[in-house]
Amino acid sequence: MALRDRPEQPAKGGSPRGRPRSEAAERAIIESVVRLLEDGVPLVELSIERIARTAGVGKATIYRRWEGKEALFVDVMRSVEQEDPPLPGTSVRDDLIVMLEGLRRRGLAKRSSAMLRSVLGQVQSYPQLWQHYQNSVIAARREVLNDVLRRGIARGEIRADLDFDLVGDLVVGPMLVRTVLRPDGPLDEDLAERIVDAVLVGLRPRP
Repeated sequence: MALRDRPEQPAKGGSPRGRPRSEAAERAIIESVVRLLEDGVPLVELSIERIARTAGVGKATIYRRWEGKEALFVDVMRSVEQEDPPLPGTSVRDDLIVMLEGLRRRGLAKRSSAMLRSVLGQVQSYPQLWQHYQNSVIAARREVLNDVLRRGIARGEIRADLDFDLVGDLVVGPMLVRTVLRPDGPLDEDLAERIVDAVLVGLRPRP
C-alpha cells in the first residue's frame, strides 16, 4: 500500500525546497500529525489534505518542507522520541552506558505511550517508510556507536580486530530485546551498566 501522496509537480531530491522554512508552520504540521495519531487515526488514513486541514495550512506549505509523507512521518517520529543524550567521551564504557541508557528511557516512554506503540507497530508494515527511518535515524545512531568504538580502539580500551557491526549488535541487542521483543521485561535503572560490563569482557585487549 503506497504511503506517498504527491503534489501535481513534485520537485526532485530529498532536501527541503522552496521558501525559507517557517518553524511555526513546521511545528503546527508536526503537532497536527501527532494529534491525529493520538486520536487513533491510522497512518494509511493520514492524507496530506487531512494533515494540512488539521494544521490550518495549505498542501503546498507541507510539500515545500517534505517531499512526501514518508519524510514527514520520520520527522514526526523524531519529535516524539527523547533526544539522544550527549556522550561524555571519557571512556568507551561511559559512552556505551549513556547510549544504552537513552535506549532504555525510550523503551520506558514507548511503554507509557499508546500512541508511540501504535505508530512504531504500523511503521514496520510500510517498507518504504521503515527504510526511510532506518536510513535517516538508525544509521546515524549506528555511526555514533562506531565512533565510540574507534575511540576505544585508539585508547587501547578495546581490541582493534573487532567487527563493528557485530559489536554494535552485541551492545544494543539486549536492550532492544527488553524494550521491543519483551515489552514486559524489566528495565532496571542499572540495566545499561550491566549490559555494557558484560559485553566489554569480550572486547578488552587480550593479555
